Amino acid sequence: MAEIRHALTARRAEDFAAWYQEVIAAADMAEESGVRGCMVIKPWGFGIWERMQRLLDDRIKATGHENVYFPLFIPLANFEREAEHVEGFAKEMAVVTHHRLIAGKDGGLVPDPEAKLEEPLVVRPTSETIFGDAMARWIRSWRDLPLKLNQWANVVRWEMRTRMFLRTSEFLWQEGHTAHADAAEAKEHTLRMLEVYRAFAEEDLSLPVIAGEKPENERFPGAVETWSIEAMMQDGKALQAGTSHYLGENFSRSSGIQFQDKEGGQTYCHTTSWGVSTRMVGAVIMTHGDDDGLRVPPQIAPWQVVILPMLRDKPEDEALLAYCEELRGMLVGRSAFGEKLRVLLDTKPGKAAAKRWDWVRKGAPVIVEVGGRDMEQGVVSLLRRDGLWDASTGKPAFQNPSREGLGEALPAMLDEIHSGLLAQAQKRREANIIRDVTEMAAVEAHFAEDQRYPGWLEVQWSKPTGAALDAVVERLKALKLTVRNVPVDAAPADGACIFTGEPAVERVLLARAY
Repeated sequence: MAEIRHALTARRAEDFAAWYQEVIAAADMAEESGVRGCMVIKPWGFGIWERMQRLLDDRIKATGHENVYFPLFIPLANFEREAEHVEGFAKEMAVVTHHRLIAGKDGGLVPDPEAKLEEPLVVRPTSETIFGDAMARWIRSWRDLPLKLNQWANVVRWEMRTRMFLRTSEFLWQEGHTAHADAAEAKEHTLRMLEVYRAFAEEDLSLPVIAGEKPENERFPGAVETWSIEAMMQDGKALQAGTSHYLGENFSRSSGIQFQDKEGGQTYCHTTSWGVSTRMVGAVIMTHGDDDGLRVPPQIAPWQVVILPMLRDKPEDEALLAYCEELRGMLVGRSAFGEKLRVLLDTKPGKAAAKRWDWVRKGAPVIVEVGGRDMEQGVVSLLRRDGLWDASTGKPAFQNPSREGLGEALPAMLDEIHSGLLAQAQKRREANIIRDVTEMAAVEAHFAEDQRYPGWLEVQWSKPTGAALDAVVERLKALKLTVRNVPVDAAPADGACIFTGEPAVERVLLARAY
């Protein structure tokens, strides 16, 4: 096998954190903003998020939701009436206390003491309380139910340790909020949206996830039940990729969300909330990236095919550009995944080889180079991002289909790339979940070993609560572990709880997580 010179300096197997940061920089996805914990999302990174937003928005609307928008500022009183909810977010809230600045004694600007707000405003960390106020106004009778709303917005949670896309003080997301007539309908909807997230992750992002219920200590503040989809990154850590919450009557009682039922009585609604954020972009990076940069699944790639004419600043360039434009026109007439192909003809100045590696690092699924000789022969030089290298030569694995053959082959090729990325990630995940650990000592030994990528453990437990659960959490905390969720498709419990020794009632996933 020939030596391969990769496009990045950092290696996943040697320093995953450094590799992750280099991918973001090399793919030109985002940069630090100058404000701690906030980032500037650049066109390629935001283009990926826009594709995610488009695909997920279609799925959400298909379940009967309508999009709305609520204010960025929420009165502090809204949170004060929901004690459990505010306790969960209190340490992360950014608060506005003044509405004007004046010149200070040293010449700088300071808040005007005369412009102090009568009531502080919280910069939106989540919107259950403000949605609750609106629902209380909009819902009058059982005929108004179910009420299904969704919002695309930014939120602010003041993070201590930040990492671009994964954990930032400001991030983008969608948050859905619904109100239902009874618990059964609300719980069904909670799981329905969990399935929407699972399908979105696996079918659109090629991101395999495990859906399941969170333990009591990991519930969303104020929720009765919290469900999540968990994804395994290439370093073996877990990433919570989306959550769906059944809130019971907790928020409807605090916000006064009531309706007149069919018998004429007043009844509190049962509500849900659920959300997915830009951390999904981080999940794509850490699941599909390699030592040459990002690999973008074709469904969410802003450009699925990039055409690079090998221009030489000579008169024949005009004919080559015309040839490439004809190629682009032919390709955009083709469809993949039910949409027209997204094809970019990159005519920016620069050497073709340098531009090729820029697109390799960005992760464009298919890169097509066209030179004068290709034009004469009616062919192209094609490079698949999922099969970049010829292992026998250590050089890029170019294919040379005819121009017409490329148009015919591309839809199936993109589908193959998309399904191949999912299969690779699924295979890696299953190879790194251990399911035969039956003693806590084995858990401690497994994660105490000097393993760079220890993966996950699936163990049995008795679903402890209260003080017993607190003891489990502290024991896991010492190992930097958390219970991720109770997989919906896990095998039935058939042994003893690994923590308490009591009869197990379900199986849970243990992992280190982002």
